[in-house]
Amino acid sequence: MTAAPQTVLVANRGEIALRIIRACRYLGLRVVCAHSEADRDAPYLKAADETICIGPAAAAKSYLNIPALLAAARTLGADMIHPGYGFLSESAEFAEAVAAAGLTFIGPSADVMRMMGDKVSAKRAMVAHGVPCVPGPDATLPEDPAVIAAIAEDIGYPVIMKAAGGGGGRGMRVVTNPSELIEAAMLTRQEAGRFFGQSDIYMEKYLARPRHVEIQILADSHGNAIWLGDRDCSMQRRHQKVVEEAPAPGIDRGLIAEIGARCAASCREIGYVGAGTFEFLYEDGQFFFIEMNTRVQVEHPVTEMVTGLDIVAMQIDVARGAALAVTQDQVRTTGHAIECRINAEDPSSFVSSAGTITGLRLPGGPGVRVDTHAVAGMTVSPFYDSMIAKVITFGQTRDEALARARSALAEMQVEGVLTNIPLHRQIMAEPEFCAGGVSIHHMESWLKTREGDNAA
Repeated sequence: MTAAPQTVLVANRGEIALRIIRACRYLGLRVVCAHSEADRDAPYLKAADETICIGPAAAAKSYLNIPALLAAARTLGADMIHPGYGFLSESAEFAEAVAAAGLTFIGPSADVMRMMGDKVSAKRAMVAHGVPCVPGPDATLPEDPAVIAAIAEDIGYPVIMKAAGGGGGRGMRVVTNPSELIEAAMLTRQEAGRFFGQSDIYMEKYLARPRHVEIQILADSHGNAIWLGDRDCSMQRRHQKVVEEAPAPGIDRGLIAEIGARCAASCREIGYVGAGTFEFLYEDGQFFFIEMNTRVQVEHPVTEMVTGLDIVAMQIDVARGAALAVTQDQVRTTGHAIECRINAEDPSSFVSSAGTITGLRLPGGPGVRVDTHAVAGMTVSPFYDSMIAKVITFGQTRDEALARARSALAEMQVEGVLTNIPLHRQIMAEPEFCAGGVSIHHMESWLKTREGDNAA
């Protein structure tokens, strides 16, 4: 008798939920979705085998409700839970609860997630495994002002204070001179406690004009780990990524290979299983580790485009206990890919734009991929992240990928809500971005210049 296929519960919503459903279909798995009342009529749910409502619109009572998600898994007969990105995707508590319920969490273990989720312990682990880090101690700051001042002097100004459990650009403060230091430490502690539930902070050297470069990894439970190339995510606004590309332009490939090999080796050492991303600041020919994301990234499609690999399917496979089907010497990257995050928001003020999509035209053609859950008639909810699509273009060269991005963005139309498509059209024509290699501060500087030009 043929065994019933394993069932995956998708503990997420929107674009990433549909992406996971598609990967499960490819693998021949049964797939079920948990959703909030606000998403009850979401079109992407029709692609699942079965769905269940787990609570009201508020994320705290639905997508962040661990008991409700576990009850949904039991009710729908799920063996595995995929957290997607955002929500509970990097919650060690959730991973632990899933394992305690006898289910498989599609991601690393709770212990590894705790280690890499805390910026200080992650830095300590990377230092131990030879991954270069930003100058600064691998320990949280004490309360003693004199000790804090001595640490800052040892690092050298400017320095940056960060929340140990932080992310998303919150819990960060740059200090340029000693007179600001102690107050900055106090304010950062308060912000860390408010946003992340713990007030531990640490301090590092502040890099003036770095780029944000990532290394994608995949690791299995058999001691294998590979890296799948690099991404440049330097086009950011308020520490939130807007455009991503692979590979990072203008960086020596030998240096990338060296860093990638160290990342894969560290995954083997710490027992990491699943997909993950090492994030670095890159400045003056040097890489500095800043954090690891223990989940699939929003920008994973650009890596898929240049490698030809299905990262989400591979992530699910290794969670099922399979060995990686690809070895490091089989990983090949060709061409260039660019991803534009399309948000339902005012392109000038960046205020979210909720409402009904009354018309939708998606681009196509050679080298164009659109990952979206949006359809005409769909309501963009005010309760969740405003991203409605990702436009990804591929070319044999970066210039070809840019040209296809311009064409795709010109073709794409969304009616009924405001979107940042006009902003992306401008970015794809902005001279410094088109030249490649801008810093993480470039976009905000460019936006200020644009505002000045508009005012004039």
